[in-house]
Amino acid sequence: MSNIDLNNVLSKLKTNLKADWIGLREVKETTTHRIIRDLKPASNNVSIDHGIMVEVLVDGQLGYYGTHDISYEAIKNAADKACTQALNASKYSIYPFSENVRPKSVGQYKSPCLVNEMPLDDLMGILIESNKVLKKSNKIVSAISMARVVNMDMKFVSSNGSDFEQSFMYVGPGFRVIAQDGNIVQSRSYTDQCQQAGMEAFSKDKVIKKCNTLRKEVIELLSAEECPTEKMDLVLHSDQMLLQIHESIGHALEVDRILGDERNYAGWSFVNLEDFGKLQYGSKLMNITFDPTIPEEFASYGYDDSGLKATKEYIIKEGLLLRGLGGLESMERSKIDGVANFRACSWNRPPIDRMANLNLEPGESTYDEIISNVEKGIFMQTNRSWSIDDFRNKFQFGCEYAQLIENGKITKTVKNPNYRAISTPFWNSLKMVGNQETFGVYGTPYCGKGEPNQGIRVGHASPTCLFENVEIFGGA
Repeated sequence: MSNIDLNNVLSKLKTNLKADWIGLREVKETTTHRIIRDLKPASNNVSIDHGIMVEVLVDGQLGYYGTHDISYEAIKNAADKACTQALNASKYSIYPFSENVRPKSVGQYKSPCLVNEMPLDDLMGILIESNKVLKKSNKIVSAISMARVVNMDMKFVSSNGSDFEQSFMYVGPGFRVIAQDGNIVQSRSYTDQCQQAGMEAFSKDKVIKKCNTLRKEVIELLSAEECPTEKMDLVLHSDQMLLQIHESIGHALEVDRILGDERNYAGWSFVNLEDFGKLQYGSKLMNITFDPTIPEEFASYGYDDSGLKATKEYIIKEGLLLRGLGGLESMERSKIDGVANFRACSWNRPPIDRMANLNLEPGESTYDEIISNVEKGIFMQTNRSWSIDDFRNKFQFGCEYAQLIENGKITKTVKNPNYRAISTPFWNSLKMVGNQETFGVYGTPYCGKGEPNQGIRVGHASPTCLFENVEIFGGA
């Protein structure tokens, strides 16, 4: 990343600073972004973001200060300011911390990658070809093909012996097609297949196959009937389960939110501290895991930004709420079990409680078995719109594409499908969980939280699922 020796810098700081603990987190991120819109280049850029966050513990309080100047003088200046910040905060302390919230960790983590690089001409050629496939109809009014590739390296050292490095490669293919027939406009997209992988994610055969499907389905929607409005069974594809898990489980279980830290900005939670170990969040088929160990999932890592080693943990098991999404600081404050999810989006932000890979474990039902068990219902794919209250309780989601299920069979496509429910009754209506063959791994780089705001990468994996007696309605 840089020529500076962080351990040497740390050694000097330990001599010169009156701090109980010191941590240095260096992060360098290179983002490549390519977009083809309607067969014309719309974006072709590379950006680099590089800096160091200095973190100190003084009188039980943590202070932070970041610098993009990678020199000892700048890092020392940042450390002095972080100490002043922590000392000032200690006068108004709500909870005193110790080094226990910054454990010693030594090791490495690296994203899986089959193809490290792809010539720019080849990548642009695949995007152009995919755009041509999307536009193979006079009813297509716009098509976008996109590639986002991020290489991130981080190194962390601390005065109590932490010394670990992590190297990530994030890839995000993205495709969207919009069709119009008179005053009817519909869209289909594929934008949440963000993963840790190499350029193999842009395999031409895979991309072209997906774009052909998107074009076919968006044209199909133009002549489809409106989604019916009534209570019925709901089958959700794994790509819609991404948002369902994210909004009605993930944010609701972030412990700093439950403690009130996000109340003035992103809301609170319907979950209380006393609910852990007692609340039947969902049916017995509901098994939610925090799992940063799945190699290809978007938010996999070896250690969180406090230095805590990442391990797979059950958050909800057989429907019962067991753990919160809280790092070591939140575990200290709340006295409930948490996970290694104390993360920052970049070098210029302090870590806070964040989702990482939050997954619904596969069940035993095949896709055909799920569909055949529905007398009247609807199968929805791909999120289009969402709304959830400040307590992450009442929600309403819309999808791009749906199919009616009658007497155990898919009968016809319907457009503008939506559903609404309340979080725990909804999850308690979970009737069937798909097997490994229906399991999809997804991710998004845009989860926002914190002041100042942090947009961070999260991963969600899930099988196809069946929910009973859900309020369904049509309309754009």
